[in-house]
Amino acid sequence: MSSAPNNALPMLIAPSILSADFARLGEEVKTVLAAGADWIHFDAMDNHYVPNLTIGPMVCSAIKPYAGSALIDVHLMVEPVDALVPMFAKAGAGLISFHPEASKHVDRTLQIIRDHGCQAGVVLNPATPLACVEHVLDRLDLLLLMSVNPGFGGQSFIASTLPKLRQARALIDRHARESGQRIRLEVDGGVKLDNIGEIAAAGADTFVAGSAIFGSSDYSATIAQLRSSARRLG
Repeated sequence: MSSAPNNALPMLIAPSILSADFARLGEEVKTVLAAGADWIHFDAMDNHYVPNLTIGPMVCSAIKPYAGSALIDVHLMVEPVDALVPMFAKAGAGLISFHPEASKHVDRTLQIIRDHGCQAGVVLNPATPLACVEHVLDRLDLLLLMSVNPGFGGQSFIASTLPKLRQARALIDRHARESGQRIRLEVDGGVKLDNIGEIAAAGADTFVAGSAIFGSSDYSATIAQLRSSARRLG
């Protein structure tokens, strides 16, 4: 049996507001969505699991009106995880993902996310093996592969993510054939115009881009170019 095509789900662009102008964050969210972005990627860091401190549920709640119907994709780089899930769900998150190293019970954390009405995702660091998700695929809406070490924006893409992406795509496609369940495959870290095509070709369907978008002078043109490159080469 042939594997499911990489484009079984439409490709999505999810700008990371970690690279946005925090002094005008609501306006940035509204502008980047008007420019063609699909999701808003929200990086929550705690200066404990990762060496940086960013934004929390209050900021998520504050930007929700500016996001409208667009999904807020909350990436929790925090430890412990479970207590923050209800807070982000109440604040307007549509999808919450977390790192298995930060949860005592990955299956339970996934269930808590779903119980609070959100889609659920797991995030794998560059050195975290895919085996961590093999037994919880039935609870996943999204698998996020980090292509940098988490904690800071603006880092360079780690090339070894590409073979890992291909392995993840094979795993997800096999699960889809067996269960009918489709799981998004997202990549975060160093996604740029010059590499999004090979990232898409390796199997990703959802792309987090921070500085590539917010560092550009024309959000609309950059998002259109990212999407075009992903579709053409993916």
